[in-house]
Amino acid sequence: MTKIIDVDCVVAGGGPAGMMAGLLFARAGIRTAVLEKHDDFLRDFRGDTVHPSTLEVMHELKMGERFLMRPHEPMHQLAATFGEQTLKLADFSHLPVRSKFIAFMPQWHFLDFLASEAAAYPGFSLHMHTEVTELMRKDGRVTGVAASSPDGPLEFRAKLTIGADGRGSRLRDQSGLKVKHLGAPIDVLWFRTERPLDDDGHTLLNANKGRIIVTIDRGDYLQCALMIAKGGAEQIVADGLDAFRRTVAEAVPKLAGPLQKLTSMDDVKLLTVAVDRLERWAKPGLLMIGDSAHAMSPIGGVGINLAIQDAVAAANLLAAKLRDGTLCDDDLQAVRKRRLGAVRATQFMQVQVQNRIIAPIVSGAHGTQNPPLPLRLVARVPWLGRQMAKFVGLGIRPEHVRSPEAHRSAK
Repeated sequence: MTKIIDVDCVVAGGGPAGMMAGLLFARAGIRTAVLEKHDDFLRDFRGDTVHPSTLEVMHELKMGERFLMRPHEPMHQLAATFGEQTLKLADFSHLPVRSKFIAFMPQWHFLDFLASEAAAYPGFSLHMHTEVTELMRKDGRVTGVAASSPDGPLEFRAKLTIGADGRGSRLRDQSGLKVKHLGAPIDVLWFRTERPLDDDGHTLLNANKGRIIVTIDRGDYLQCALMIAKGGAEQIVADGLDAFRRTVAEAVPKLAGPLQKLTSMDDVKLLTVAVDRLERWAKPGLLMIGDSAHAMSPIGGVGINLAIQDAVAAANLLAAKLRDGTLCDDDLQAVRKRRLGAVRATQFMQVQVQNRIIAPIVSGAHGTQNPPLPLRLVARVPWLGRQMAKFVGLGIRPEHVRSPEAHRSAK
C-alpha cells in the first residue's frame, strides 16, 4: 500500500543543489522533503571544490564558521604546470568575500553539513534510500513524485517539485523538457594517490608529454584526474595498471612512487563528461536546477557552485510566494531567466577550454611543453589574473541570500 506524504515542496536529489534548496525552503518556513536514493552521502570522486561564492553563501546564512570546522584543505591561489614551467593563474586574496580561498572538502562532509543545518527547521525532512520513480501529474500540472523506499512505495504530494537529481535526471527524462547538447571531446579518469612530500598544494593542473592531470590537495593524499580523449577509457583499462602508472608518472614524475600503491584499475573511476542545458527549466509545478538543468564540464570545478547559486536564486524568487500561497507558473520561469546568462557564459568558457586547449593536447595534436598563449597572458597581466580569480572564485552573477528565515528549533 502506498503511503501518501503531503508537503509544500519536494526536492528530488540530495546532492549540492537539492540539499541547499531543501535547507533554504525549510528555512523560509515551508514544509520541505528532500529525497536521496542512496542510504548515505559516502561516494568518492564527486565534485568537492567549494568556491568562495559558496563560502560567502554559508557566511550569509550565519553558518560559515561552523562549515569551515569540517575537514577541508584551503587553496588560496591557482597554478598550472606545463612541462617545467609553472604559471600562477589566479590569486583569490583580492576577492571581496570573507573566505578568500577554494575549500576542497569531501562532498559527503558538505552534504552532511547541509543536512544537519536543515534539520534545525521543523518543516524539513530528509528521506534517505528513497528513489524517485515517477512524476505525478494532474490536469497538466506536476503534483509531486512517486518513490520507492525500504518501507515500501511512497507518494509525495507537493505544490512545488524541484528536480535536482543530477545529469542522469529521471525527472528530466519524464518531464519531456528538451535538452541542448553542447558536446564534450574529453572524459576524465579519477584516482587517488598519497601526497608527495614536495607537492606545493596549489598546482592544480599538470600538462606534460601529451597528458593533462589535475591534482587536488586532500591533506595526506591527492585526488587526481587524468583527462583523456572522449571514448578512450576502454583502451586505457585494456592496457592495464602498469601502463596506466607509466602514463601518469611520465606526465607528473613526483607521482611515480605513490602510484605503486594503486593496486587495481578498479580504483580508477570514469567520469563521462557532458555539457548540456535544458531549453526550458520548468513546467507547471516543476522546476529543474543544478546538473539536472545544465550539466557542466569539470573544468574549473564550478559545477557545485553553479548548482548552489541555482538553489539560492530559486529560494529568493519562490520561497516567500510558496509560503504565502501566491506562487504561479510564471514565477518558476523566472529562475531560468535569472540564471541562464551565468550558465551560458560559463559553459561557453568551458567549451572553449575543452576544444582549444585540452582536446588538442590529449589527442596528441600538439605537445604541452609551452603553455597556451591565453594562459601565459593571464599569468603575466595582473588585471587578467584578477579576472580569472573572479571568474573561478565567484562566477558570473553570484547570488546572495534574500529568502526569508523562520525560527530554528532543536529536533
